[in-house]
Amino acid sequence: MFNAAESGGGAGSLTPLLMIALLFGVMYFMMIRPQQKRRREAEKMQSALGPGDEVVTIGGLYGTVISVDDETVMLEVAPGVHTRYARPAVARVVSQAERAEPVAEEADIKE
Repeated sequence: MFNAAESGGGAGSLTPLLMIALLFGVMYFMMIRPQQKRRREAEKMQSALGPGDEVVTIGGLYGTVISVDDETVMLEVAPGVHTRYARPAVARVVSQAERAEPVAEEADIKE
């Protein structure tokens, strides 16, 4: 006797693969892309740190940036108390210091 379930083998085997591909696509757009965007924004914020910026570390410590080098940030957490942190330990900038504009831009404005 002929069974109807056995005759649809070609299209039936494609459906699970399509569902798995769809699941990976949804995971990419819902989880991976937003995480990459947050990481790029954090790296941009950490690279823009400068003296005078008030920041919060990942541990919740508030401080003012005194100096910055390639890998570390020196913070003043109380008058005369300086601590050194890795750049990725800075969670967010509370307020940025007023920075002087580059001299080259001032020369262009005067002309």
